[in-house]
Amino acid sequence: MGFSSILIGIAGGTGSGKTSIANYLLNEYGKNEIIVIQQDSYYQDNSNLSIQERNQQNYDHPEAFDLELFNQQIICLLKGEDIDIPVYDFSIHNRSLKKKKISPSPIIIIEGILILYFESLRKLMNIKVFVDTPDETRFNRRISRDVKKRGRTIKSVTDQYINTVRPMHQKYVEPSKNFADIIISNGIQNKIAIGTLINKINTLLLQYDSRP
Repeated sequence: MGFSSILIGIAGGTGSGKTSIANYLLNEYGKNEIIVIQQDSYYQDNSNLSIQERNQQNYDHPEAFDLELFNQQIICLLKGEDIDIPVYDFSIHNRSLKKKKISPSPIIIIEGILILYFESLRKLMNIKVFVDTPDETRFNRRISRDVKKRGRTIKSVTDQYINTVRPMHQKYVEPSKNFADIIISNGIQNKIAIGTLINKINTLLLQYDSRP
């Protein structure tokens, strides 16, 4: 496509370890070589809904995301253009008034539960990764994160997990594993799979560096 950057998609269920792998790559290559964009930044603008209505939305369904904006901004970034991505505020289930400026980088990572579900995003990717982690582990991590970082109660997190997170994982997230080039089980502990991913990235970087 003539893009100037390598795009890596990292998918997997909630609490699977996607962010840990993205951060590992960030440390491996450095902030001058790599940027990470989270799918959560592209939740729909729900300003037209009351806070009660927002609380009832299914945030694990594909329609919860503004795919058009996501696609448009990733393409701009791959073309070498700066973008201003939305900043999502989980406390109000809506975009904040802030924007975050992102500049192009040799390696771009997009990560989120449905990154591999969307065909339009898959077509842009050079490497597709799925982090495969058992349900019980992901559930425990979800509770720990949401209670500590998002001010949720254990009951509210559990109810959401049972009613929407798990069903949506089974319907949309898990099947997207079939599109992955690399499946990483046990997350960051799987040094063999991580090594395979790094080798693929290095090979692509060499190819890009050798272009006229």
